[in-house]
Amino acid sequence: MRVEIAGESALILYFGEQATPAVSARVQQVAQALRERLGETLVDLVPSYASLLVIYDPLKTDHFAVRAAIHGLPAAGETVASGEGRLVTLPVYYAEEAGPDLAALAQRAELSIDEVVRLHQQTEYRVYAIGFAPGFAYLGEVDPRIAAPRLATPRQRVPRGAVAIADRQTAVYPAVSPGGWNLIGLCPQRMFDPDAQPSMPVAVGDRVRFEAIDRERFLALGGELGEVV
Repeated sequence: MRVEIAGESALILYFGEQATPAVSARVQQVAQALRERLGETLVDLVPSYASLLVIYDPLKTDHFAVRAAIHGLPAAGETVASGEGRLVTLPVYYAEEAGPDLAALAQRAELSIDEVVRLHQQTEYRVYAIGFAPGFAYLGEVDPRIAAPRLATPRQRVPRGAVAIADRQTAVYPAVSPGGWNLIGLCPQRMFDPDAQPSMPVAVGDRVRFEAIDRERFLALGGELGEVV
């Protein structure tokens, strides 16, 4: 674990060069331990793929004390806290009207649409990071048979709830926005609601599974067939 200064009131911890389930679990373990150790001196913790940003209150502590707390943590492999996270199931309406790239992705992979849907559902994904937009959770990793590069030209408008694949990551668009991922379905679950507590159904370190639903169920759950541009 490498510790560097990230501003007047922040330190950043690096746990490795790339994201793996083990690294992600360690990020979550350290985040929970620091939340308990730093208490009211802590402003925020921002976990990502293989790093953790620690923001502290400079009126209550300094980077020397925070660094000492970090170095006082148990080493990797020792009991700190569970890094498994919750298991969250998200419903998805997989269909060409809901996922305009579904057929092309299947053709590229030399699979049927049903096989693509099956492969996307059968994996348990880890939430590695949340960014780009509030509630946009980067999930990995999809089965290599359905991995697909980003679109050469991003779309101007991707609907809220669009379920997408880019390389070996998958995600649900939390709001209408531009986007260059391959769209394979729609999820009626709101991924970000500022009026709800918590505001997002998933957090970094959680595990996600997708579950296919039909069109009728999708609409009954509040899903909308948004226009793709």
